[in-house]
Amino acid sequence: MQRDTFLIGAGQTPFGEHWNKGIRELMDDAVDKAIEAAPCSALDIDCVIVANMLGESLSNQAHIGAIAAALLPHHPPALRVESACASGAVALHTAIGLLESGRAETVLVVGVEKMTDASTDHVAAALMGAADAERDLSAGLTFPGIFGLVATRYMYEHGLSREDLSLVSSIHHQFAKENPYAQFRSAVSSHDVSKSTLVADPLRLLDCSPISDGAAAVILSTKHKSSMRIAATQLATDSVSLADRPTITSFAATREAMHSALAESDVRREQIDHLELHDCFSIAAVINLEDLGFFEPGKGVDYYRNPEAYEFTVNRSGGLKGCGHPVAATGIKQMIDVCKQLERSGKHYGLTQNFGGACATCAVHIVEHRAAAGASPFSTQ
Repeated sequence: MQRDTFLIGAGQTPFGEHWNKGIRELMDDAVDKAIEAAPCSALDIDCVIVANMLGESLSNQAHIGAIAAALLPHHPPALRVESACASGAVALHTAIGLLESGRAETVLVVGVEKMTDASTDHVAAALMGAADAERDLSAGLTFPGIFGLVATRYMYEHGLSREDLSLVSSIHHQFAKENPYAQFRSAVSSHDVSKSTLVADPLRLLDCSPISDGAAAVILSTKHKSSMRIAATQLATDSVSLADRPTITSFAATREAMHSALAESDVRREQIDHLELHDCFSIAAVINLEDLGFFEPGKGVDYYRNPEAYEFTVNRSGGLKGCGHPVAATGIKQMIDVCKQLERSGKHYGLTQNFGGACATCAVHIVEHRAAAGASPFSTQ
């Protein structure tokens, strides 16, 4: 990092169904909470970065950056970032670039998605904008279908069983029970997952992250300090269609982003205490743990067989599966959650991994907790 960047304020809405709120109201709720927690006022915000993927498709609303800026009294410059399900983390990456360049000292980053007002078919079609329209959409694929292919091949290569895969969603739901912002806060057994409705063989309904509404916001600053410093922000990309890749059971963008993030932060993998990973489908969580280097290929499910046996935690928030997945809010929500976990545990390093499409875009962030260096970004003024 060229300049120390701190997360000085954070706020989010609960994820779930918000029938009485639209994009503007969801953003307003999250932004108000972030400003309340920060050591500065709204007028100190130099610019706004908004993450949103589906505004036009599901809400008939574009130009969301300007809408977010209008929530603040001085209407600071604003822009919108879209990178499919990685939009939130790419918005963070964009904001940090502005801060490092000196063009801004304090930036508001907000991710928002309003999905539950549309039919499931409409949402599924809109999400396919993250795939390759010529190669994937024309073949009749949906994202459950794409990750069903990934899971089938992974099972063939590594011998993963249906019962093993079901552990992933079950464990993430168990963690979500303790998260007041999670969409689902009830237990789901691995048997429940295995017997849920078949969606795209071998994936079943409870292998898939849900349709959700929600917003998450953070304030990043080089001027004001807190106990949470961004130690690394790295972005990597791959071909959009799986047809162009040498393997579909490992995601090169994750491997590249992780390698660069460790180098930038000067942190060793074994120093990372808390991880929030992109479990859009259960198979993705297994592959992510391997691509991030915490397990050898074929061994990622070992974490879910006995999570308490490991010194690091994975998706203690409940992840996308338990928390919900309002697409562009997810990467920012992950950052908030990993900071909360660091604050509670008193440990030093957390990591977030947020990807778009079938990991065609991946962003990895590493956060350093400096307990004695500044105020909590969650304490009110």
